[in-house]
Amino acid sequence: MTRSTARKRVTRVVVGESRILREDVLAVEEPLEIRVAGTPLSITMRTPGHDFDLAAGFLVSEGVISRTDQLSAIRYCAGGAVDGENTYNVLDATLAPGVPRPDPDLGRNFYMTSSCGLCGKASIDAVRTLSAYPVAADAVTVPDAVLATLPDRLRAGQDMFEKTGGLHAAALFDAASGELLVLREDVGRHNAVDKVVGWALKDGRLPLTGTVLMVSGRASFELVQKASMAGIPVLAAVSAPSSLAIDLGRELGLTIVGFLRGQSMVVYTAPERILSKQGAVV
Repeated sequence: MTRSTARKRVTRVVVGESRILREDVLAVEEPLEIRVAGTPLSITMRTPGHDFDLAAGFLVSEGVISRTDQLSAIRYCAGGAVDGENTYNVLDATLAPGVPRPDPDLGRNFYMTSSCGLCGKASIDAVRTLSAYPVAADAVTVPDAVLATLPDRLRAGQDMFEKTGGLHAAALFDAASGELLVLREDVGRHNAVDKVVGWALKDGRLPLTGTVLMVSGRASFELVQKASMAGIPVLAAVSAPSSLAIDLGRELGLTIVGFLRGQSMVVYTAPERILSKQGAVV
């Protein structure tokens, strides 16, 4: 087992049959504290793995940084245990000289559960973070036939989900070719997206023009915001988006696709980017 999974004793019950005691593989959920220059900024419940990507992506999502050269280093700190032993659950990010530290009066209690990336925001207006990479002008188009292949390819790459059945996933694809660029898993869908964005930041790929972000589950407001902050023009999900996600997508000019299953999908915003054999979806 890795730190991402753990074995626990369980009782398998089938109605009308005997009970079976066995070990099961579960997804690990642990807190991760993110600090900037030693000052605590956020605590998120996450699945350990790709923690540096998660922290970097979170800093992009919050508008703290937008370029690779604005982040000097990320390191693990001692903390989390009574004796101060390194639990690998505390990270400290060092910003490049001249990059402003996060505003201490952001109006947010930076505590996030694994199911919500916005818990503690003071108001809806506070999460409409200004992106350094507006997506409205991105002229990318995506064939609907390419989009239809993404859910199966996302599922095929979910190695930890195959073992545990308990993780979300986010994957970045090239819009033109459908090439898989990166895939990340986490107990929280917003964490999985931050891990994707953090990978892109460290690889010098921001803004992510000409790409599609495919997520398991639903397309929520915070995922639209995170896509916008990374310059991703198209967000696709296997389930429904929320009404607030649609409102923000329209405001930003970001394409949102939901219920992407089999050969069908629902395009909620900026449908002109989705092409079929008959032309653009309108």
